[in-house]
Amino acid sequence: MAQISDLFTQHDLIDYTLNRQYPDMRGDELFPAIKVNSLTIDILKRQNRIPVIASYAAFDSEAEIGSRSAEGAAIELALIKRKMQIKEQDLYAMLNPRSAAEASYLKQHVYNDFDVLNQGVLARLEKTAMDVLATGKTELTDESGKVVINLDYQVPTEHQEALTGAATWDNADADILKNITDWCDKMDITPTRALTSRKIYRLITTNAKVLQAVYGNSTRALGQADFDTFMQAQGLPIFRTYDQKYTQVGKDGKITKSRYFPENRLVLMNDDPIGNKVFGPTPEELAQFSGTAQINSVGNVYDMIYTNSMDPIGTWEKASAVALPSFAAADEVFQAQVLV
Repeated sequence: MAQISDLFTQHDLIDYTLNRQYPDMRGDELFPAIKVNSLTIDILKRQNRIPVIASYAAFDSEAEIGSRSAEGAAIELALIKRKMQIKEQDLYAMLNPRSAAEASYLKQHVYNDFDVLNQGVLARLEKTAMDVLATGKTELTDESGKVVINLDYQVPTEHQEALTGAATWDNADADILKNITDWCDKMDITPTRALTSRKIYRLITTNAKVLQAVYGNSTRALGQADFDTFMQAQGLPIFRTYDQKYTQVGKDGKITKSRYFPENRLVLMNDDPIGNKVFGPTPEELAQFSGTAQINSVGNVYDMIYTNSMDPIGTWEKASAVALPSFAAADEVFQAQVLV
């Protein structure tokens, strides 16, 4: 009788992951993915400054997250994983298909599951990268939402500001262009681009002082092309928005939507690389393969199917990755909170 491992060999799953293309997220452009062949990485900032970043090591611990030391918890949370169960009825149908068409349909259903799992793993890293870009910090949390460790990439405090009171950009008297100019002047490089939310972008392009500066009056609507031209003429960064969201399912089954990039913030930067999404080999890869060449043939997310119980049959699809963002440009950005 056929086994589940006959239908989905590990090499089949690896090939599927390597060849599967998912929609690009903004973080993929700003933090290009790289893979290292070690569980320990040294990532330097420019100017040879070393960021505070969790190390990859000691994955053999099976202790509960809550009982680990801070160091162990950080390591465990760098290992991102998610799984789905193949129910006994579905497993039986796959192993005993009534036709070739049904076998193909059921097999594709499993690959669809892996698409969902893989994108969930990649979404977690995207959220972490956007937290780092927007604030210079991120929190690693367990499945219950408990913060296990805080990572601080040490963005200089003089490159960060939170506006308050009448200075926030939802105030009609806010001097947005002066804020942007002052922040650019505080930077050691010349920022050429800025990332923010659609909400903040609309506040900028409808602000009376901005319209007066661009058109000489405050009655015209400001389009993106005109705004880009004006900002470039002033030696200021052009603005782009990122409003993509992800969903999260709580322990109670409640589904919530959240943003990758905060709605009340912006970041100024230049055109140089910001950092990387750094992937390392997962424990499953290290157990399955040996040697650099073999590990290099595996994608950033490792998919597998395994059985962990016989009564009832517990067969699972699992996607995992070992990953954290690096932030080489931590000294070369300005991070601002412009709304409370």
